[in-house]
Amino acid sequence: MAEAAPRLQPRRWGVRALTFAVAALVSACSTVVPRGPAPPPPAPTAPRPTAPHPVQSGIPEDTERHRVALLVPITGTNGAVGRSLANATQLALLDTRSERVRITTYDTAPGAAAAAQRAIAEGAQLILGPLLAEDVRAVAPIARRARVPVVSFSNDASVAGQGAYLMGYSPAQSIERVVDYAKNSGVTRFAGLMPTGLYGERASTAFLRAVEGAGGSVTAIQTYDRRPGGVTAAVARLGRASGYQAVLIADSAGTASVAVPALRRSGGAGVRVLGTELWNTDSSVGGNAALAGAWFASVPDALYRQYATRYRTRFGAAPYRLSSLGYDAVLLTVRIARDWRVGDNFPEGRLSDRDGFAGLDGAFRFGRDGVADRALEVQEIRGGQTVTVSPAPQGFGGR
Repeated sequence: MAEAAPRLQPRRWGVRALTFAVAALVSACSTVVPRGPAPPPPAPTAPRPTAPHPVQSGIPEDTERHRVALLVPITGTNGAVGRSLANATQLALLDTRSERVRITTYDTAPGAAAAAQRAIAEGAQLILGPLLAEDVRAVAPIARRARVPVVSFSNDASVAGQGAYLMGYSPAQSIERVVDYAKNSGVTRFAGLMPTGLYGERASTAFLRAVEGAGGSVTAIQTYDRRPGGVTAAVARLGRASGYQAVLIADSAGTASVAVPALRRSGGAGVRVLGTELWNTDSSVGGNAALAGAWFASVPDALYRQYATRYRTRFGAAPYRLSSLGYDAVLLTVRIARDWRVGDNFPEGRLSDRDGFAGLDGAFRFGRDGVADRALEVQEIRGGQTVTVSPAPQGFGGR
């Protein structure tokens, strides 16, 4: 608290006292200067303006690390998957001990386009994500104008290209891999069960091309609606007249487990069942007794199992299978960051390295179409678990 100033009292001067004071002042001066008019007061000067401090964005400026944005749903229907992806990226940064990469997470649930705009405004030079194809469609044009590449977790090849790259597991690649393995194992006649809709249409096209490329023949294809009884009705229509030796069920492991008993009852006891990449994301597929003996192509699982153990230890829950995409996206970024000078644009050309990249899910590289080409293994469901019957290549060699 400021102290109060003392109150000054007026002092009364007598005539003698006043005369004495004037005389003393005159005697003390050698020269008396006549008093002229008082000089005018100095002109007031305007205060010098001070430069305002710049307003900082929500993220502090970082001049020592690369700014990378992670665009995933943190809330909403897919929030659990997005949070698992975000946890995986943090675990990858810890495991690599990288001090050159800084990752900021943006929630795409309220709007992927707004998340991308905010990330770019705050200095992101690379975007990891989004998860969904429709979000990639919204984000890619915004990122392209800012010359920021997008490495998405989608597997929809229709959104790849022009600066958008896809890390998701491609159904076409998994179908080609398992068909090739079946053909090399003696299967020449194939049949297919395909759900209606976009996924089923693309799976059908990939299936026909894969069988033709392997030198086999497709004897029958039946489509079905994803409703109760839909797939079993398709099995009945498939029949056994066409003499197929293997049937590809282009759907989840749960749907396939409904179809297989109907397939066995219709006379297909010795028919080999084939699955797609959708089976790889089902952590309980190995224990599904109805699918015993089935083959499906998958990214390698050995390193993923070790990762899942570390993830549970750190976060107290099991990771989503797709979260390995987030981990591997960070490994890719850290590798490129070794020769990426802070402040420069991301060297997009490095994403097309023919030697590819190594990750939890094995070797992968981006093709000219922007889709990740993966080295896949073939697994068989046997004895309540999955067993690798054809290991994944370690690299791409001359491919």
